[in-house]
Amino acid sequence: MLSELLTNHQRVTRRQLFGSAAQGIGGAALASLLGSRFASAAPAGQPGLPNLPHFAPKAKRVVCLWQGGGPSHLDLFDPKPMLAKMKGQDIPDSVRGTTRLSTMSASYKKWPITPAIKPFKRYGKSGTEFSEMLPNLGALADEICVVRSMTTEAVNHAPGVTFFMTGAQVPGRPSMGAWLAYGLGCEADDLPAFVAMTSSDKGKTCGQLFYDYYWGSGFLPSRYQGVRFRNTGDPVPYLQNPPGMSREQRRVLLDDLQAMNAAHLNDYGDPEIDTRIAQYEMAFKMQASVPDLLDFSKEPKAVLERYGPDVLTKGTFANNCLIARRLLERGVRFVQLMHSGWDQHGNLFTQLEAQCRDTDAPAAALVQDLKERGLLDDTLVFWGCEFGRTPFGQGDPANPKGRDHFGRAYSMWLAGGGVKGGTTFGETDDFAWNIVRDPVHVHDMQATILHLCGLNHEALTFRYQGRQFRLTDVHGQVVKGILA
Repeated sequence: MLSELLTNHQRVTRRQLFGSAAQGIGGAALASLLGSRFASAAPAGQPGLPNLPHFAPKAKRVVCLWQGGGPSHLDLFDPKPMLAKMKGQDIPDSVRGTTRLSTMSASYKKWPITPAIKPFKRYGKSGTEFSEMLPNLGALADEICVVRSMTTEAVNHAPGVTFFMTGAQVPGRPSMGAWLAYGLGCEADDLPAFVAMTSSDKGKTCGQLFYDYYWGSGFLPSRYQGVRFRNTGDPVPYLQNPPGMSREQRRVLLDDLQAMNAAHLNDYGDPEIDTRIAQYEMAFKMQASVPDLLDFSKEPKAVLERYGPDVLTKGTFANNCLIARRLLERGVRFVQLMHSGWDQHGNLFTQLEAQCRDTDAPAAALVQDLKERGLLDDTLVFWGCEFGRTPFGQGDPANPKGRDHFGRAYSMWLAGGGVKGGTTFGETDDFAWNIVRDPVHVHDMQATILHLCGLNHEALTFRYQGRQFRLTDVHGQVVKGILA
């Protein structure tokens, strides 16, 4: 090693040198990524870090059903009879305190209580209460743990999503899926470890954008970022060979390209060269795996019907949920579905029910599908959002039409993968405003998701700019009360 350093010291920077050492040049990981000309017995799957997981995982794979815009917790998951009794009255000052609100409502003089727009019903043996707008999820109540005590500091959309996905409100850090791909790798050899898909409500009522950094790799090597499947055109660009080029010719071209990249990597140790090697090879494999993934011809009619009428419409939440199940059963580590349309400032009484109608059946079908295939026990499903909505109405105090952003207390649910089904966790006050039992901060939920995957959130770190970073920053406790 010393002679190599002396030979290369004029053209290899200190950063490149340590990058080379970290990548283990010439090791088995590189060989497993190269074509048949360079690896005669490549291991199946994509390896993660050595000595991980830290302990036996409950969940081998994760699917995130992200509901962008902030679904109203008190209309869907957290029933509050007091709101109906006090409809139209102001939320008491003693309850509101100094809660941070968005600039849209921070200067309000009236805080008119607006009760749930639809009744709640008890479902399953557990008797968990869900809005009657969620009958399909209600039917799976005994599989689901509803957390009613989520809390966040974020009051605006992009910072709130970024906070949950990356551990910081400012973009630039690795997303949760990237951390899992980095630490644990993937069972699949011909699909990415981390896939992201997006969809929107039919009316495009929600103005929020889904930014690439929601599934980005931050300062981790970019090979760990989520691969986005597009909802128009080809799901992944450039998977098709150019006209006149056969698959065999493509293989020869890639082998030669891999050899040049491998030599460059050996000289400079830049992890992005390693990414290039891995991604060229993955793209070649996906040319064969993606068409099969998206071929629904053998899906039973009853299964397709379970996902709802939009299941075969490309780019819908229902279609993405079906693709997610097929990705998970093929060994993909983390699937992130992001659906917008929950930002109901002025259309609560029409759009909320429409959103439930479009998302309730697909989300429930995914859980049911995983259960019937024996995958739910080791697949973690979580339905999350950046925050909830205010218990007071927004707009004309005498006739409010919507709700504003609210991060002090909100809800999410989880199923499978080591979660205690048929339960609720945490409690808010009679106004769904303050948490009175078992608060769960964003960092706590991140720590818990990693824990279910067999990872100590304090030990999964990456050194960048002189410090060890982790998904949970310097916070977070595992929420043991939701563990089976």
